[in-house]
Amino acid sequence: MDIYAISDLHLSLGTDKPMDIFGWGDHAQRIKEHWTNTIKDEDYILIPGDISWGINLEEADPDFAFIESLPGKKIISKGNHDYWWSTRKKFENYCREKGYKTISILHNNSFTVNNYTICGSRGWKPLDDDDFREQDKKIYSREMERLKLSLKEGQKAGNPIIAMLHYPPFDSQHRPNDFAVLLAEYNVSICVYGHIHGKCAESWKDEEIDGIRYHLISANIIGFNPIKLRLETNVDYDIIK
Repeated sequence: MDIYAISDLHLSLGTDKPMDIFGWGDHAQRIKEHWTNTIKDEDYILIPGDISWGINLEEADPDFAFIESLPGKKIISKGNHDYWWSTRKKFENYCREKGYKTISILHNNSFTVNNYTICGSRGWKPLDDDDFREQDKKIYSREMERLKLSLKEGQKAGNPIIAMLHYPPFDSQHRPNDFAVLLAEYNVSICVYGHIHGKCAESWKDEEIDGIRYHLISANIIGFNPIKLRLETNVDYDIIK
């Protein structure tokens, strides 16, 4: 069993939101080819947000049918463009009704995967962002609380923690922000995040800050190819390049 990660799939199989205008081409096919060539049914894939452009589950269903058809067990969390998102209970009921058995939702909870625990939340834009407004303060605080709830639950298992966030846990200068401080408080071993699609430092894909391994996994940044987390027997994490 291996654990992979990829974020920002931005699928639009049931909507008219082509990503080729951004130079992505037929990225769903590229994802499928990479995915099926490397991932096995017993593997896990972490998908932290911006999964489907659908505005509701009906519109997003072709995208989830596509994800369900791919090998492996998928753990998903919310991104800023996941307008279909509602509640965990509603999504779990939707998966049962559709017969989707390989997709699980991370929302104020955690998952134990062998000897590791998966926690996370959406996160939010940094406090020093030029577009940070008064209403963002409430969202920022709420996402902090959601992350804390997930980490508190996950900590009970006593396993090393892998955190999945959509927004980078950094300020605009790439300095660790409140979310990163919380990750460190709960002794998170590795954090995968997305949201970034444009210019970024190569080091962001694989860096260690305050004892936490951070990896930027936006689909276009990693060539639409899920990355594999190396899970060492001594619980030392790394990325297989």
